[in-house]
Amino acid sequence: MLKTIGCGELRAEHAGQPVTVAGWVHRRRDHGGLLFLDLRDSTGLVQVVFHPESEAAAAQVASGVRAEYVLQVRGTVQPRLAGTENADMPTGAIEVVASDAVILNAAETPPFSIVEETNTSEVMRLKYRYLDLRRERMARNLRLRHQVVKFIRDFMDSRAFIEVETPSLGLATPEGARDYLVPSRVHPGAFYALPQSPQQYKQLLMVAGVDRYFQIARCYRDEDLRGDRQPEFTQLDVEMAFVEEEDVLALIEDLYAQMAAVVGAKFSVPSPFPRMTFAEAMEKYGSDKPDTRYGLELHDLTEQVRGSEFQVFSRVIEEGGRIRGFVVPGGADIARRGVDALTDLARENGASGLVWAQFTGSGALEGLSADDVRSPVSRFFTPDQLGALAAACGGTRGDLLLLAAGPDALTSRVLDTLRRKLADDRGLADPNTLAFLFVTQFPMFEWDATEKRWSAVHHLFTAPFEEDVPLLESDPGKARSHAYDLVCNGQEIASGSIRIHSRETQLAVLRTLGIQFEEAYEKFGHMLDAFTFGAPPHGGIAPGIDRTVALFAGERDIREVIAFPKTKSASDPMTGAPAGVSARQLQEVHVALDAVARDAIAAGARVDAEEDA
Repeated sequence: MLKTIGCGELRAEHAGQPVTVAGWVHRRRDHGGLLFLDLRDSTGLVQVVFHPESEAAAAQVASGVRAEYVLQVRGTVQPRLAGTENADMPTGAIEVVASDAVILNAAETPPFSIVEETNTSEVMRLKYRYLDLRRERMARNLRLRHQVVKFIRDFMDSRAFIEVETPSLGLATPEGARDYLVPSRVHPGAFYALPQSPQQYKQLLMVAGVDRYFQIARCYRDEDLRGDRQPEFTQLDVEMAFVEEEDVLALIEDLYAQMAAVVGAKFSVPSPFPRMTFAEAMEKYGSDKPDTRYGLELHDLTEQVRGSEFQVFSRVIEEGGRIRGFVVPGGADIARRGVDALTDLARENGASGLVWAQFTGSGALEGLSADDVRSPVSRFFTPDQLGALAAACGGTRGDLLLLAAGPDALTSRVLDTLRRKLADDRGLADPNTLAFLFVTQFPMFEWDATEKRWSAVHHLFTAPFEEDVPLLESDPGKARSHAYDLVCNGQEIASGSIRIHSRETQLAVLRTLGIQFEEAYEKFGHMLDAFTFGAPPHGGIAPGIDRTVALFAGERDIREVIAFPKTKSASDPMTGAPAGVSARQLQEVHVALDAVARDAIAAGARVDAEEDA
């Protein structure tokens, strides 16, 4: 073998032993008579020392290497001299005294530092991803991902789940995001779709009698990307028969609580996980994925300002809207330009403006004078009236009051954005806490104003509350679903639901979505038929593996925990994908390009890398 032990595996107990190590040159230091190298492999670093006087040949080889050369070293492990130990390295108590060295491969100077976390553009990092993955942080993230997936598999096996693989080539159905389509060579004009999730297959496994199924599943969605989305992603797919909602939530809470203790032990994880309905989350936080590590809770102040002379408020109330807001503790210290920036942010999210008030001093909001309050609406409200609004939100002197006016959808969006921004800017969230939360009772449908029809909030196989089934025909907007999300630190980590297992209920839901009987059987006939053969009650959930690992790794972007991710424009700078194919390949799958695609290819169009930078 080219090495007998990993670089990072050597310890004090190996002193005196001959070893062969191999890896990449991490650093080189020439101390006159001695030459030192830090050698790195997947297990870590070890210091290697070369003595030119006693081992001239080995020292000669070492003198010619540079960073990232691949080197093999034979030598003897010895304790470091007293006072030269490095407590920051697991191998810091020892070093390898080299007797022989062989350059296994030379290396060009990397386009960015492997040793240091420099400010390198993301496009450059993705173009040379194989180098980026050598960096300590990225290598650590990949090991963490392995630990998370291994823990999940062991946990699910211990709970009598079996892992079943489902197809990657399936039927295109209207389930949410756009499908990635795969043309068929042997069926001209027909297409497979890559799975957005194994939703239908896992439900059919329940009909097949597989009571407890899971899969580490690859999924594909052609949608606009951001920090927590990729065109291809991985999820833990879970489905259980003969369960109710609480059974699924209890399983996932147990999984994440135990997993956090093992692979995320540095975090505090409050338990049991709180439950909150969708309506409560939207009212209290303006979001169905609230970050509960800090306050800044929203309050309805409509009645307190009803009848005021401020026409903006009175007009909104007359139109059926509300006045909502929250206080920022200590926010009186925010400079005017900071408040103006918050107002601009509110406008970017659809508001016509932002009403604010700052209260100087300390103590209760009583007996305020004009000098105690700074606000653009002071001429419409007395100091005590503004103080009463802040007090209703739990405020005191020294705080900042923020108010938004309009329909609930608008004020929720605006105040949620402001709440997250202020918490981030002021460091209100404990970075060492994972605040898990279950959000339940999502609406069954939402109105699509563009398409002029109802669409499913979760997906079209989600079961409605039994008592709400009549609403499918009479008032779909009021129907609740047995959908639920696991949220942590303001991000959706998992989403699931109790499923429909009745053919009649499924047809009723499809009708509400504007899918009539003939179309329903064309697209979902296999599901509808399966429901007639004794489909058991069942439900499931699908935690995102990428988001889970990013959470435990403390990363904001899931690309930092994926070996080979895409850019935000769904391109791969390393391989050049997506790219054109030959005319012969297109002919084989019976595909012809339209004029737009032909012109783009002729012009040599490709994704502008600077757009992703």
